[in-house]
Parts: sequence; structure tokens; C-alpha cells
Amino acid sequence: MSSSRRSRPQRTGSSLSPSSSRTISEDQISELLSKLQALLPESQTRNGAQRGSAARVLQDTCSYIRSLHQEVDNLSDTLAELLSSADVTSDQAAVIRSLLM
Repeated sequence: MSSSRRSRPQRTGSSLSPSSSRTISEDQISELLSKLQALLPESQTRNGAQRGSAARVLQDTCSYIRSLHQEVDNLSDTLAELLSSADVTSDQAAVIRSLLM
């Protein structure tokens, strides 16, 4: 006879019990937001505020990630142009490729 209840896989390495894994305390959220805000460069935080609202920290983080994606795209385009130009020797291309790996 098979049971109609499905067993849920337990997370490994989690310090939370299965019943508490769905909730997070306000202190934990505050701590995580502080850590996230600390990862943002000073120019990304608005008005140089030490602590912002959760919404502001998340908005700033999203803006920063978008700017990083744009920077990666620009650098990729520049690198592609550099590697395809006639001015780059095969030795120089090899050095550039080795730096990227």
C-alpha cells in the first residue's frame, strides 16, 4: 500500500528546522539587507545613507547589477573588436585569451 503523502527533500547544510525554514525573522532580514548594502559601492547608495529601507536597498542593488551587466557587455564588445582587428597578432591574442581564463 502506498502512502498518498509525499515526503519533501530536506535541505542539507541548513541550520533551520524544516518547520522554521519557511520563516525568517525581522532581525535576519535586517542583517541580510545590511550585508547586501555593504556590497554596493558608495556611489550606488542614494544620499550616502548608512541604512536605507529594504525597498531602497533592493532597488539600488538591482540598479548596480544592471550597470555591471552593461559594463560586461561593453567590455565584451571591446574585446571582440580587439581580437578581430588586424592589429592583434596571434601572440597577443593568445595572451589576451590566457588572461580571460
